[in-house]
Amino acid sequence: MSDLLSVDFMQRALIAALLVGTVAPMVGIFLVQRRLSLIGDGMGHVALAGVALGLVTGAAPVLTALVAAVIAAVVIELLRTRGRTNGDVALAVIFYGGIAGGVVIISKSPEGTPANLMKYLFGSILTTQRGDLYVFAGLAVLIAVTTWALRPRLFAVANDEEYARAVGIPVLPLNIVLAVLTATTVVVAMRVVGLLLISALMIVPNAASQLIARSFSSGLRWAIAFGLVSSVGGVALSYPLNTPSGGTIVLLAVGLFVVTAVVTGIMSRLGGRRHAVTETHPHEHGVECGHLAVTHGDHVDYLHDGHLHAAHEGHYDEHGGPHDHAPDTTTATTASTRGTRP
Repeated sequence: MSDLLSVDFMQRALIAALLVGTVAPMVGIFLVQRRLSLIGDGMGHVALAGVALGLVTGAAPVLTALVAAVIAAVVIELLRTRGRTNGDVALAVIFYGGIAGGVVIISKSPEGTPANLMKYLFGSILTTQRGDLYVFAGLAVLIAVTTWALRPRLFAVANDEEYARAVGIPVLPLNIVLAVLTATTVVVAMRVVGLLLISALMIVPNAASQLIARSFSSGLRWAIAFGLVSSVGGVALSYPLNTPSGGTIVLLAVGLFVVTAVVTGIMSRLGGRRHAVTETHPHEHGVECGHLAVTHGDHVDYLHDGHLHAAHEGHYDEHGGPHDHAPDTTTATTASTRGTRP
């Protein structure tokens, strides 16, 4: 690890990975909520046309890619909201047109070699310069601050757009902001994981977080954690393994998702065996129900039709028969004689 941190280009690569691993899941969580998981991939196609324009004109490819992606993001959102063309068709036309235009334009550039094209398509984090890092850091801070400040409204729109509109939330401006944040994230990440792989870093950590999170806030925290482990860990692994950093990052993210899915699946099965739920139970137990009430740890079970039921979050859990923890005279009474309900 000390050798890794002593190399200048690896220091820059790890900082860039840290930035991307933080902001990509922050934006991606809203795309997952809106079922727009592949929009980042499409934005990458459009950004490639911006990169090509930068190489042809001699401008900074990062800035021209940012301009192209932001313009496309706004146009896509307006077409999706107000256009007559089907939203999916409009996305396809813009995305495929973007990548085709990028390939044609970049072929006319003196720097339009396959190597240059590949480093933008699949990432080339080890070639990140100090100037690039400053630009990426500024954009990453802008993405993080904007997303954090607007997260309650962005969540409301992503969760139920019609309800958000009904209560007066400005849906269209927020959708445009999210589209622009997505485009900016794509540009920030294009040298880290590549334009064709960035969508994975926005989506896969969020997919993994949804398996273990119990709320939006915890889901966001878990997604950022998974994103950081994937990005920083992928860069660190790519150096000794001599593998492309972008592909290594994505494979590590996918691996984390698979491990999380397997572990949560096993825990769910084990928990399900210990936590049998009475799915249909029309009878409501309580003070006047007349069934035997049995104190069991920190709760009360009710003996009903040979089964012990315990109220739990709007349903009744099955806790076995009376032989499993038989009542005695000190812990069991009929519910009709209890003064208060626990």
